[in-house]
Amino acid sequence: MKIVFEKVKPDNRIIIGYGTSLFLLLVVYVVTLVANTRLKDRTDRVEHTYKVMFALESFISKIKDGETGVRGYYITRDLAFLEPYNNSERAADSIYAVLVELTKDNRLQQQRLDDLEQHYKLRFVLYKNFLEHTVNGITDTTFKIKPAQAEAKKAMDKIRRLISFMQLEEKRQLNDRDEKLKTTFTAINTITIISLLLTLILVIIGFVSYTSENKARKEGLQRIQVYQDELKNRIGELNAANEQLIKMRSIEKFAATGRIARTIAHEVRNPLTNIDLAASQLKADLNSEDEGTVYFFDVIQRNSTRINKLISDLLQSTKFSELNLTKISLTNLLDDTLTMAKDRIEMQQVLVEKNYQCEAELLLDADKMKIAFLNIIINALEAMEVGKGILKIGTKTEGKNCVITIADNGHGMDETALTKLFEPYFTNKPKGNGLGLANTQNIIFNHKGSVTVSSQLGKGSCFIITIPAGE
Repeated sequence: MKIVFEKVKPDNRIIIGYGTSLFLLLVVYVVTLVANTRLKDRTDRVEHTYKVMFALESFISKIKDGETGVRGYYITRDLAFLEPYNNSERAADSIYAVLVELTKDNRLQQQRLDDLEQHYKLRFVLYKNFLEHTVNGITDTTFKIKPAQAEAKKAMDKIRRLISFMQLEEKRQLNDRDEKLKTTFTAINTITIISLLLTLILVIIGFVSYTSENKARKEGLQRIQVYQDELKNRIGELNAANEQLIKMRSIEKFAATGRIARTIAHEVRNPLTNIDLAASQLKADLNSEDEGTVYFFDVIQRNSTRINKLISDLLQSTKFSELNLTKISLTNLLDDTLTMAKDRIEMQQVLVEKNYQCEAELLLDADKMKIAFLNIIINALEAMEVGKGILKIGTKTEGKNCVITIADNGHGMDETALTKLFEPYFTNKPKGNGLGLANTQNIIFNHKGSVTVSSQLGKGSCFIITIPAGE
């Protein structure tokens, strides 16, 4: 190859080198543009599928809320048990409208939604009829409770079956879109490798032009440098796309955790309600003053309350909540958080190093962000040895975002801990409940931000929080 290259005239070598480089650059640019476009389109489709699946789960949850409320009232005749039922139909109607809009381009799902509407409307009509005859005391000889219950069960079975079919259809589409995403991701990696190889080729051409040719070749080297810069920009765009994909996966994982939490909460609270009712009824029937009996009933009630609180804490850490947004200085917010942790900092004899470069005022929920920052700071303090700890807190501006870093020189974490760090109930602390960082991630996601962690065993950890600076 070298001999053939040397036989070509110098001017022709320059033309061939530049022409080849320009051609390869054009090919890589076009392929990159197409890959990025497809990646965005497929990412949007995957996100759309998750929205449909989330709406379906929320819809069936509201139907079950109505069923739970009516069932609780039927057992106890206590109107307080109707609270889940009262707003369930309106919520179900709202979610149904969302589902209709999300699936408007899918004829099969639209047909299933039509069937679903008939059955769930019938379900709520039966609820209303039952409550009218039990709560309001309306007498209607044509209304029979047991046939109505059977009809309600039949409607509920059809609702579950339709929801199951729709979920299966969405999962099928999701699997198909996931495969396409993987293919696109592989293509992007391939483009990155080609770009690196192309950069190497351009460097070699530039070196040959610089050492063996005249002023014209030097000018050619400058042009090659321009091409290299363009390639680096393309590679930067690819890296940005990869980072966006990682962020999307984090959000999907968080949404999946929330769905699981809501399912667990529903499945646990129903039998828990029955346990409470049975224990209360049994206690009333026994009417015993024996200390041992009273003690055991207290144990049941206390542990039931504890389980209910654990479920509530889990739901709180995995759901999006309303924010009370106000403009506030990020510097002041971090200083206020450090003041809240002052006692712990002094107890641990930790040195705090601050490097604030982002002076912008951000639209934040100050109370919730203090909780998020405080959770990270407390974890950092607990990871460091007394008298040897250094806590570094910094801010900087990157484009339209403010980036906050909170770093410590503690014992650090291994790869296994890093992958599970934000999962509910995961903790390495003997007295922790594992919900602090899950709640922190929830708060940051609520602010349309992101949080990542880097750590090395024996060297410490660094949390990187990115918050949009807004207009």
